[in-house]
Amino acid sequence: MKRKLWTLTPWFLIFGLVMLLMATFISTYNTGLFYLELGITVLAIGAVIMLSLRFRNYVRSTVRSTVEHYTGFDADYFEKYPYPVAVTGPNGDIVWTNKLFFQAFGDGKGCEGDDINGYLPGYSILDITDRAGVDISLNQKEYTVYVISNSDGSAVCHFIEDTEYKQAARALYANMPAVALIRFDNAEDFYTDSDESYSNVLISVEANIQGWATDFNGLYKRLGSNQYMIIFRDADIEKMIEQKFPVLKNVRSVSANRHIATISVGLCRGEKLVRDSEMSARKALEMALGRGGDQVAIIRDGNYEFYGGTAAATEKVSKVRMRVIANAISRAVNDADKVYIMGHRFSDLDCVGAAIGMQCVMERSFKRYSKIVINKTTSMAQMLIDYADERMESNIFITPEEALKGVTSKSLLIIVDTHLKTSLESIELYERCKRVVVIDHHRRAVNFIDNALVFCHEPSASSACEMCCEIISYLDDRALGYIQADAMLAGIMLDTKNFVMKTGVRTFEAAAYLRRKGANTLTVKEMFSGSIETYREKVDIVCRSQIQNGCAVSTSERTDGDVRLAAAQAADEMLSLTGVSASFVIFPDKDHINISARSYGRINVQVIMEKLGGGGHQTMAATQLYNTTLEQAQQQLQAAIHEALQDNPQE
Repeated sequence: MKRKLWTLTPWFLIFGLVMLLMATFISTYNTGLFYLELGITVLAIGAVIMLSLRFRNYVRSTVRSTVEHYTGFDADYFEKYPYPVAVTGPNGDIVWTNKLFFQAFGDGKGCEGDDINGYLPGYSILDITDRAGVDISLNQKEYTVYVISNSDGSAVCHFIEDTEYKQAARALYANMPAVALIRFDNAEDFYTDSDESYSNVLISVEANIQGWATDFNGLYKRLGSNQYMIIFRDADIEKMIEQKFPVLKNVRSVSANRHIATISVGLCRGEKLVRDSEMSARKALEMALGRGGDQVAIIRDGNYEFYGGTAAATEKVSKVRMRVIANAISRAVNDADKVYIMGHRFSDLDCVGAAIGMQCVMERSFKRYSKIVINKTTSMAQMLIDYADERMESNIFITPEEALKGVTSKSLLIIVDTHLKTSLESIELYERCKRVVVIDHHRRAVNFIDNALVFCHEPSASSACEMCCEIISYLDDRALGYIQADAMLAGIMLDTKNFVMKTGVRTFEAAAYLRRKGANTLTVKEMFSGSIETYREKVDIVCRSQIQNGCAVSTSERTDGDVRLAAAQAADEMLSLTGVSASFVIFPDKDHINISARSYGRINVQVIMEKLGGGGHQTMAATQLYNTTLEQAQQQLQAAIHEALQDNPQE
């Protein structure tokens, strides 16, 4: 540690005495030189003595003022403290210590003059003064340090040694139960195979789960059909995190007839009781399943961490759940006087298309006042809105301000294509409506809407329009006309990239259903057309893209025109480039920076966007960054991509 110059006072005095002896020796040879050296020596010794006296006065006054801060105690008070104490000056230099501080940190030498920050590894005295104590480790012991300041700038540093307590606390937390609930995500995919094939798959999956429990000395138990529980020690969870939970990859190696097995894990940490840990693990498992499965969701103190999630969500063949949800929505609508349908900000074809379909049924079949709440000026589905306005008998779109004027205590709000409060077209309308229904296909995020009467969430669905098609078919589809069919087919085509991405059997069934209702593919195709300026901007963004590690990244500095639409189209176009598995477009928008992300599924762009505070779907996601520049946003994106590829390398 660097010491102040005045701590070298004894060495200066020794040096002065040596000069005095040399001057005496020279006096026999040269008298003039003798007097010159003698004068220099006397001046040097005098200066050192004056500096030493000033330092002693400085220490005395600092300690006196510090002690006076504690009214009623004398100067010997600090010496009686049962733990190390140091008094520092205004500059952070140590001016006095008690004996215990000297014994603990002195190393046989005085500590006066040292910078106190040298005894606070990882901290600065300015950061911890008059605040909660900080934990440090010094000389193989652990301390909690408190710093109390005085009016003259000096401070008293209290070093309370609590090594045994902290070691005991760590041992306690290390042995706390960590409950993991596991579910075989897609067991039904293997039912159609032979009994022998299904049995082999089930045995292989259970063997991998049991092996995971054995590797970490966990308590394994089979709860029922395709559900399991393991109780680990909390200390072993860190090892699993470092290994990125290889059990996920091991299970994915089990396959039969083009189906790949996946599991979802909900894991709880930090609970003292096994019962509480098991209940929290259930919440974590629901979160993992809501995000598409094939991942581990860890919950601790209400916060989530996610690992895995590389496999695409498995499509659910059965429609029983949708029929049950449709019945629940029907009961909610019957109890409401008005129905508002609302989506996310900067609404797209899927959002508006789903809203148009639901609005028609609410108004014509249930005979309820029903309107779509939307901001037309910021919508990315302007052509669809104009198409509906031209052909509908009445205006079905209203602004959030108009909706707020008419909302009542019995009004029902149906939210489509999002399940996040922060993404809504109008957060105020959501807060005013006491009755809420959510219909969404995006993978579940942590801050989802949790007060809905009906929460219809299906991450395996291609789009919100696909989900609404199935719900409407169970409600009453007699009111559905060609206008609504065109709108909903446009939404499906947008989110599936013209039936290329995330298309399952139910997707084509929904498209066929809409075709029977009068949907015209040529009319829908026209809704995807754009201006020549938007096309030029899209091409310019694609040409500026840079490809690295299978990811294409490009930027746009434009803030005018349809830059948001051009960025989304450019991100889609970049996926057609050779060697590109994911694409990202960064562009400014007023006071923030937007990032639009797309992928074919090999790279989970939802995970990457979540690292930057956003979210979305495995193949389509986005985020907004505030108080940053385009260059900084690009650096943050590159770091998030690098981290995500390390956590989940492409298989």
